[in-house]
Amino acid sequence: MFPLKDDIPTRSFPVLTTGLIAINVVVFFVFQGYFGSQETFDMRVIDYGAIPYEITHPGEQCVPVGSGQIGCGPNVEGLPSTWLTILTSMFMHGGLLHLGGNMLFLWVFGNNIEDSMGKGRFLAFYLLGGVVAVLAQTGIDPDSAVPTIGASGAVAAVLGGYALLYPRARIVTLLFIIIFFTIVELPALLVLGAWFALQALFGVSDLATPVAGGGGGGVAYFAHIGGFLFGMLVIRLFANRVHEDYERAHRTPVY
Repeated sequence: MFPLKDDIPTRSFPVLTTGLIAINVVVFFVFQGYFGSQETFDMRVIDYGAIPYEITHPGEQCVPVGSGQIGCGPNVEGLPSTWLTILTSMFMHGGLLHLGGNMLFLWVFGNNIEDSMGKGRFLAFYLLGGVVAVLAQTGIDPDSAVPTIGASGAVAAVLGGYALLYPRARIVTLLFIIIFFTIVELPALLVLGAWFALQALFGVSDLATPVAGGGGGGVAYFAHIGGFLFGMLVIRLFANRVHEDYERAHRTPVY
């Protein structure tokens, strides 16, 4: 299920949403060096990704020790601060599909959330959502040495906020059914509710059947869950100019 667009017009061009997408793209292709060596790409992920073990063990950092393994010990000179990596991690991605999926969701839903609160508030909301997402994943697996990267947690906060503000908005959605696909228009609450339900289902499944060695580099489902719940809980504190009449186009006319 992939959202393509919604039906809520914005009052102004979403400058900050566009800027966040641009930053994520530049970080992936330039800073992470997608077209460079795999070794450089992997080192950037380890150095600037948020590692739960580092967060729960202040004064220690994790570095590669060969054969794809990561070892953790006293702070290493020249590496970024653990607290800085919580910020940098939310602008990094593991691959093109990871980047493309996050940016698609941010574009479809982020413009209306930015419009509902203004640029300064939106930036604070987005970054706080990303921080809460990292901390949620850390709380589930505090000793993991696997870097957590991606805008997913911050984007999940946007989705949670959207689900609460505009549950009956219509979302043009690309829907896959086994080997077939179709384009349908669905209520936002159904699209986002299904997305959240899948994250919860996969998250519980991960807890029930943990990967040996802790983590394994899979999807950080609890970062998504934490970000989404954060968005739902605090959106009303940030959104001060909501489209209250966004359903007008769908109302049955009275004659």
